[in-house]
Amino acid sequence: MSGDVAQESRDGSAWFGKPVRRLSPLDAEHAREERESLAETAHAEECPRLAGLLTSDSPLADFLGTAFTLSPYLRDCARWAPQSLEALFDEPVEVRLARLNDAVQAAPFAEDATEASVMAALRRLKREAHFLVGLCDLSGAVDAETTVKRLSALADSCLCAAVDFLLRDAHRQGKLRLPDPDDPAPGSGWVLLAMGKLGALELNYSSDIDLIALVDPEAPAIPDPLEAADLFVRLTRRLVRILQDRTADGYVFRTDLRLRPDPGATPLAIPVEAALNYYESRGQNWERAAMIKARPVAGDVKAGEAFLRELQPYVWRKYLDYAAIADVHSIKRQIHAHKGHGDVAVLGHNVKLGRGGIREIELFVQTQQLIAGGRFPELRSRTTVDTLRKLAERGWISEEACEGLAKQYWFLRDVEHALQIVADEQTHTLPEDPDGLRRIALLLGYADGEAFAEAFRKALVMVEGHYAALFETAPQLSRGVGNLVFTGDVDDPGTLQTLSELGFARPSDICRVIRGWHFGRYRVTQSAEARERLTELTPALLESFGGTRRADEALLRFDQFLSGLPAGIQLFSLLQSNPRLLQMLATIMGAAPRLADIVTRRPHVFDGLLDPALLSELPDRAYLAERLETFLKAARIYEEVLDRLRIFAAEQKFLIGIRLLTGSIDGPRAGKAFSDLADLTIGAAFDAVQEEFAQTHGRVRGGRAVILGMGKLGSRELTAGSDVDLILLYDHAPDAEESDGPRALAPSHYYARLTQRLISAVSAPTAEGVLYELDLRLRPSGNKGPVATNIAAFHNYQRKDAWTWEHMALTRARPVAGDPGLCEQVRAEVEEIVALPRDPGKIARDAVEMRELLEKEKPPRDAWDLKLVPGGVIDLEFIAQFAVLAGQCVLEPRPTGTADVLSNLAPSFADEQASAELAAAHQLYTSLTQNIRLCLTGPFEPDNVPPGLADILLRSVDLPDLGVLEADLKETAKRVRGHFERLLQRGRD
Repeated sequence: MSGDVAQESRDGSAWFGKPVRRLSPLDAEHAREERESLAETAHAEECPRLAGLLTSDSPLADFLGTAFTLSPYLRDCARWAPQSLEALFDEPVEVRLARLNDAVQAAPFAEDATEASVMAALRRLKREAHFLVGLCDLSGAVDAETTVKRLSALADSCLCAAVDFLLRDAHRQGKLRLPDPDDPAPGSGWVLLAMGKLGALELNYSSDIDLIALVDPEAPAIPDPLEAADLFVRLTRRLVRILQDRTADGYVFRTDLRLRPDPGATPLAIPVEAALNYYESRGQNWERAAMIKARPVAGDVKAGEAFLRELQPYVWRKYLDYAAIADVHSIKRQIHAHKGHGDVAVLGHNVKLGRGGIREIELFVQTQQLIAGGRFPELRSRTTVDTLRKLAERGWISEEACEGLAKQYWFLRDVEHALQIVADEQTHTLPEDPDGLRRIALLLGYADGEAFAEAFRKALVMVEGHYAALFETAPQLSRGVGNLVFTGDVDDPGTLQTLSELGFARPSDICRVIRGWHFGRYRVTQSAEARERLTELTPALLESFGGTRRADEALLRFDQFLSGLPAGIQLFSLLQSNPRLLQMLATIMGAAPRLADIVTRRPHVFDGLLDPALLSELPDRAYLAERLETFLKAARIYEEVLDRLRIFAAEQKFLIGIRLLTGSIDGPRAGKAFSDLADLTIGAAFDAVQEEFAQTHGRVRGGRAVILGMGKLGSRELTAGSDVDLILLYDHAPDAEESDGPRALAPSHYYARLTQRLISAVSAPTAEGVLYELDLRLRPSGNKGPVATNIAAFHNYQRKDAWTWEHMALTRARPVAGDPGLCEQVRAEVEEIVALPRDPGKIARDAVEMRELLEKEKPPRDAWDLKLVPGGVIDLEFIAQFAVLAGQCVLEPRPTGTADVLSNLAPSFADEQASAELAAAHQLYTSLTQNIRLCLTGPFEPDNVPPGLADILLRSVDLPDLGVLEADLKETAKRVRGHFERLLQRGRD
């Protein structure tokens, strides 16, 4: 061995094939401690070269110590198997990864292979490969393109190994007659198509793998075609279990089968002929788009290739009919729907689904492929960047757009990997706090969070800038706006035809409405200049409302909106110069009746959309508090304060809703924002009420009062339409007999009257509406008890007389307003009550009985009744509340939020997979509930949902179709109900 090679072997400089990127640590001392700790582990595990490296002064040693402080997941992998790093002294990463892939593929062919042994081997090998791919990515030795290919190759190997084992096992049991058991896949009749990112070989670090399982009943290996479907459904179910069940060794890959045809009504494995019939007769354009990336990945690959060949005429149409064009435009509208104006928020931004994000680039590429791929086969590539280059070569996009989007695509994929590599979580959202953002910045090699934020913002803005040009130069598929004549009293036949083509069902009624605008019947259209601007704007308005697919309703809501506006031309000028604002208005009118009603009754809330920073600022507590303080400064009298609070709350609810509607924030973030808004405005109302009340009744000596938030206010999960649950608690000097005002009251009477005044101040309708509907039924003794409760009485009641359900409700309680000292006392009191020793069996029995009673008295309407459905929100809340009372939540300080509790269940109570599934279910329900409650005033009816709302819901959960979403909801509810029964049964035992 030469001197240079020997040195490389000793110091590890040959591991990654090039010098490692220098990462800055969060804490240099912590990084040093990590190195020392891992060196001790390496010594104990007989890895002397690794131990020597970690105690040396070398760039690689610095890199490892820093990487392990930035990524707890990588640190745990290194501690779990330091041998995986020791092996790199003998062979570089690339060779080691190839060996691991070979070992994965060999696992099912071991003589003593069992399902358990294959599961263990795949998990162990995948974790080591995952660890090395992650380290290599952070080292800067490879680019994002290489990383996604390595991750995809690893997934391919694991999937093939699991499929090979299951086929051989079925052969051993006589259920299949494989032509060659040593090469089980060919002729087996089982086809696994990789979809999405795996199909495109673009898998991310913590990605699900999307699969479609098909069956060819006529394959040589199948002895009885009539039994083939049932056999392969069972094998597919076992495949999912092998890959995604969490064991002591972890998991391999989360597996998603929801992209199969009509997942709510079809088995997990579908006969090839049935799948072809479905796509050719009922397939939708999003399914055509999904099939662009389909790739036979495991099982009978030749049969899979034959299936995709037969499907080509469906996916790649030479001509697009009007319905297909409308669907393509619908996909484009989804891209535009969450594009705002002004700066882009970095904190809390969703790298995948947010403005300027990964999904926008992917959707744009796929829409171009759907349009042109039928005539130009070279545009049928599965990979995003390769397609961009081919689009540029064919002249569909400019070279500048191609290079810019390709560069930002890989940059955003790097960011996505950094987010996921921290804890191996399937997240795409940047942290909401500066410290968390700094961690991501350091992982990517930036000096600090500010430097990364600047680069990130520039990347998103570049993507949005190219979008404007891309859509301008895209082929004009729409038929254009024809006649639009609204003069005189008689309908113009050409105009009626144009309106029909734009999507209006009652063109004559629409003509009459628009003629009313031009006749100046509303204040906003009384000036000639305003009518002139509106005339210029009308074609764009009609196109935008037509795009909502509930054109008549949208335009009639807009008409109501106009009727309430004051005189002026500002709105029309603004809409004319800002197409995005016009699109947002159309979305509100067409998809969100609740928001449209707010805009119609209070047009001033629309002014908030003019703030260029609207979508770039998170509506957190500090943001809302600052604006509330400014808004209340001018208020001089009590009634004016209450009116201003109503105005402020209405506008901010609307603006929080707009952020949710546009994808600027997600459902959980919206819940926190709605709750912070309620805290602040109810707290300000309480302050005003106390001051006003004291003028007549004085004050009680030593008197203090606090509002205890309960229910969704306490857990910070309010929606746009939530009532507010609260309890008013008070305290006073022991010898206080009555207040000191002109009309003195005894303390109990004083605080009861004060509470009634608060209820009136918050809930009584005024010209500015209602601030919040208050519900005080969770107070001690419910409606039978006093409306205000002395803290001592609260103490005694909760310890002596409270029912289990009251203690369950108390797990979500938190002081939201009032005297700071009493707030701390109440917080401590609640903690003591929640922590009281209890019989877990009794709590579990009581909880199950309550749930059964609720199901009997309030059965769910359908699968979309997310709160009441078995396995729905109530089940999740009961699990979380039971866990808190039984001491099974490990997070300190104890959270009041359901999601936080479910994510931190004690391992002895719920394993990692159960906890993750419960938290994911809560995230799904929250995303849907927040959007539904924001947009609708009544129940969600899937057969009558505004299409714009359907797009919003699907985007919020990243699913392509309402049928897929409904199937997912049913599967999720079934899973949650299973956990509910098992965990509370365990509690009863």
